[in-house]
Amino acid sequence: MPALVRLYIRQTIIGFAVSAVFVGLLLWLNVANLWHLVTSAPGGWLAGFLLFMFNGIVFSGVQFGISIMRMAEADDNDPFGGKRIAERLTPAEAPVPVPVRIDTGDQRA
Repeated sequence: MPALVRLYIRQTIIGFAVSAVFVGLLLWLNVANLWHLVTSAPGGWLAGFLLFMFNGIVFSGVQFGISIMRMAEADDNDPFGGKRIAERLTPAEAPVPVPVRIDTGDQRA
């Protein structure tokens, strides 16, 4: 199995585990009387399951995004400290300012 697919599956499992903990805490702490709604409503189990699934999708996407962004290699060749690009260009490549005429109003006669 390719390494990227293994990474995606691992991050998805972690995201759904975080979702299970999150929904469990929501129900245990009875946020917005959620425990009562899930346990006493006829379709409450479906609402709890969908809460788990949708949070799992979001959390696994965030997990995968973070892991992909952390894989970037640091480019040590670029100078740090906010140097402008024009300072790094040769004089032949440097941008040339172009004068712009500013109209002050309607000039029709």
